[in-house]
Amino acid sequence: MILFLIIFSETGLVFCPFLPGDTLLFAVGLYARPEKHALVLPIALGLLILAAMTGDQTNYHMGKFFGMRWFTNEKSKFFKKSNLDKTHEYFERRGSSTIIFARFIPIVRTTAPFVAGMGTMEHRHFTKYSAVAAILWVGICVMAGYLFGAVPAVKDNFSVAALGMLLLSLIPLSYEVITYRYSKKKGQAGKPEVNPIP
Repeated sequence: MILFLIIFSETGLVFCPFLPGDTLLFAVGLYARPEKHALVLPIALGLLILAAMTGDQTNYHMGKFFGMRWFTNEKSKFFKKSNLDKTHEYFERRGSSTIIFARFIPIVRTTAPFVAGMGTMEHRHFTKYSAVAAILWVGICVMAGYLFGAVPAVKDNFSVAALGMLLLSLIPLSYEVITYRYSKKKGQAGKPEVNPIP
């Protein structure tokens, strides 16, 4: 129950991005090993996937609730309805990959569902990709701890292994940044040059 609440809060409460995610799941896999016998692997996997999914849903609906109330004044510098419309357009266009990749990135996985709700991403699509992301995230991180937990280098250097998990979690973010910059550069290159001299 404690593990459930931590994963739920780290995912579902936008003000709790500081809670452990990847490293906690890795530790769960480690302590679910037969020689530890501290946790039952199938039960841990099921509960933590459920925690991640329900956390996403809570965060999404919080974002949708506040988005409708905050983004009503067009005179506001930040909370403009036009900004909300742009967010909605983005999540309709690239929301699926964002929701899945965000799950593997600390802090971003806490804010992405909230922003998706504010941008009124279609709930059916959000739920589908959120479920896929939760299964992948929990499954990969827990099973990594379970499978590599028997390796002496991992058992004796858990902090180093946790750092490795953190570095691996930055790969999706790096991919998104590179592809975004490439597409932006390609888009600018395709624009015709405008001669400023009449």
